Amino acid sequence: MTKTNAMRLLDAAGLPYRCTSYEYDESDLSGLHAAEQIGMPPEQVFKTLVTRGDKTGVAVFCIPVGSELDLRRAAAVSGNKKIEMIHVKELLGLTGYIRGGCSPIGMKKKYPTYIDETAALWDEIAVSAGQRGEQIVIAPKTLIAFVEATEADLTA
Repeated sequence: MTKTNAMRLLDAAGLPYRCTSYEYDESDLSGLHAAEQIGMPPEQVFKTLVTRGDKTGVAVFCIPVGSELDLRRAAAVSGNKKIEMIHVKELLGLTGYIRGGCSPIGMKKKYPTYIDETAALWDEIAVSAGQRGEQIVIAPKTLIAFVEATEADLTA
């Protein structure tokens, strides 16, 4: 396993986490596939979604892989009237990450980040390590503090 930028940042901050690897499938980059592969319930594995709001610009949302982002709630919580998912072709330029390997840790720029309030129900959650086939398993409070995320009810 190669150390990703997200792992290096957590190491530099002295924060505890563990990694888990899985075989990813180009034809199925879903978070549900990742959850199944690492043996964690989908409610405990979080996907990272990047959006653009009409007032505040780019914002990042982390929600359980089996859930859908409620765009109305996401807009309200981030101070926007309207919010939409960015195009996949913009992802690398904005974040430094590709689809299926987008981590809330270590993006090119610091964007406002929001995490679904259900993260607090778990001792640990998994998020992408910034590379397909790699997940970081971390205490939600540690992740929230490190990326300065806001907890909110984000799912439909």
